[in-house]
Amino acid sequence: MLLGLDSKQVKPIRLPEPPSPHFGVGGGVPDIFETGFSGAIRRAVVIGNGFPAAENQCLGLVRALGLADNHLFYRVTRPRGGVNEWLHWLPVSLHKKLVYLIRQIILLTASLSRSNKLAPLPLENGAVGLASVLEADVNQIVTIARQSYDKDGPLLVVASGRDTISIASSIKRLASQNVFVVQIQHPRSNLNRFDLVITPHHDYYPLTPHAQEQVPRFLRSWITPREPPDRHVVLTVGALHQIDSAALRSAASAWHDEFAPLPKPLLVVNIGGPTRHCRYGADLAKQLIVYLLSVLQSCGSVRISFSDRTPEKVSNIVAKELGNNPKVYIWDGEEPNPNMGHLAWADAFVVTADSVSLISEACSTGKPVYLMGAERCTWKLSEFHKSLSERGVVRPFTGSEDISESWSYPPLNDTVEAARRVHEAVAERGWRLRP
Repeated sequence: MLLGLDSKQVKPIRLPEPPSPHFGVGGGVPDIFETGFSGAIRRAVVIGNGFPAAENQCLGLVRALGLADNHLFYRVTRPRGGVNEWLHWLPVSLHKKLVYLIRQIILLTASLSRSNKLAPLPLENGAVGLASVLEADVNQIVTIARQSYDKDGPLLVVASGRDTISIASSIKRLASQNVFVVQIQHPRSNLNRFDLVITPHHDYYPLTPHAQEQVPRFLRSWITPREPPDRHVVLTVGALHQIDSAALRSAASAWHDEFAPLPKPLLVVNIGGPTRHCRYGADLAKQLIVYLLSVLQSCGSVRISFSDRTPEKVSNIVAKELGNNPKVYIWDGEEPNPNMGHLAWADAFVVTADSVSLISEACSTGKPVYLMGAERCTWKLSEFHKSLSERGVVRPFTGSEDISESWSYPPLNDTVEAARRVHEAVAERGWRLRP
């Protein structure tokens, strides 16, 4: 049920259990590499950054390429919690070294003071499920790519997020003849470190005249990207994901018993959280409640989901005002996650404007998508909304809508198009993708 999961949902992606971290290094290779080589890419390595929204893009692309059952998952882990929240701007390697140094200083200080009880350090990694995911190791992945190449062919490497850039680019540098490296989300510079970069068109908003007017001239050289997209870049409208017609059909069947009896039309409301370019708080929650109450008469059912980024004051306000309404159901965050059921069975969506991933998923259904709070968003996020609006994919949520009156559009198909471009780029290398 977690195919459509995104960082804006309460629960993270549930990843498959990986093999032993010692595979491929002096101990043979896993079963998925036992396929035989005929010039085809049949296996993939996914490198995530611990954020489901970014990791879901990798998994969506791998799925679209037919390698969903033939990939290994690695993750670049960054220390989290405590003082680490102030160090996230550092490169991962430097961050880890600094945390280690701080930890040693604290332990030494405690030892010198002969303290028998050491207070827990606020430096622990709070990420979920790290014990069940392989730590991304450049040397290990490079070794696998080289040692298995003659028998099993090239290795597809798909990574997403800032923290994966150095890992993916190092793999490309050290095993360029054995791998095809795809970096999702713009790496900001030196695009030739990768075979392909997949990123939304709005990532290039800083190069537009309108954006340039908003930045003082002396700061413009610091804004990235600095150059237009080149042949290494595949531009998308929104985020990649795992939602397609087959996934929706499967979800419709799996969630039939829960959603089929609900009165129609079903309005699904996804509430995210404020970001640097989309700020809001309790004021937006109150406005959303007024709008929802206004359209409630035209709804048969309303289902609301919060994000792990949703401020508590926002979720409390919504729960207090709508929690007892017989037409409204608020997901409590417990498994199973209903996101796929929502995408398959909803008649319309209301999504807060902060979430590119949730908006992209909803727009892949071809059903009405209403944005809440888009007027509060700035910079490239507003460019994303503008692009969707011009395509007739989204409309602002005003509270005056009749949810029973449906409208449609050609569903966004970014993941399929990105997969097609990967096929083309792989062919230019003289290889081919063959699941």
